[in-house]
Amino acid sequence: MIKKLSAHLATGLLAFSMAAAAQDAPDELVRRNTQDVLAAIKADKDLAAGNQKKIEKLAEEKILPYFNFPRMTQLAVGRNWRDASDAQKKALTDEFRTLLVRTYSTSLTQFRNQTIDVKPLKLAPADTEVVVKTLINQPGGQPVPIDYSMEKTANGWKAYDVLIDGVSLVTNYRSSFNTEIQKSGIDGLVKSLSERNARNAAKAGS
Repeated sequence: MIKKLSAHLATGLLAFSMAAAAQDAPDELVRRNTQDVLAAIKADKDLAAGNQKKIEKLAEEKILPYFNFPRMTQLAVGRNWRDASDAQKKALTDEFRTLLVRTYSTSLTQFRNQTIDVKPLKLAPADTEVVVKTLINQPGGQPVPIDYSMEKTANGWKAYDVLIDGVSLVTNYRSSFNTEIQKSGIDGLVKSLSERNARNAAKAGS
């Protein structure tokens, strides 16, 4: 299921660009920057060819700053989060972020001329959490709905979950994370994520 979800992230995650101003409404942030980022990928032959280092750099600079990784990790860990120490929470967040960076970067290599429709959002002045709905149009395929759960922070709007065709990306990890914690504790989950990230890095470098 994780692979199936991540496969649809290639275009959806392009919606988050470093150029967005902190005061932008969340749907305008997505809408205004999508075309700029898509154009950048189309114009760069290395990105279009799936250059992993360039893709990771793109993700780090223009996409990932608009995600709230501590909250994403908390959602994925679920009820076990409250039992983790501050040091364990930081370690979990760091390792989960690395895992998602790799997932997102890999999904970007699958970009093949998809387009994004961003649905208008009715935003009330008091709203601090919203869902921005988008539709990924795939040449020769069925459109895929991707919704971003976003919250207003001191640094602007940030996403804390992504629902792909109605399925939450981060909470989809919850079952496997809970199983690992029940078996080996929170430190065991940190170790498992660290080893998985090391394998992914080795695979990318080979």
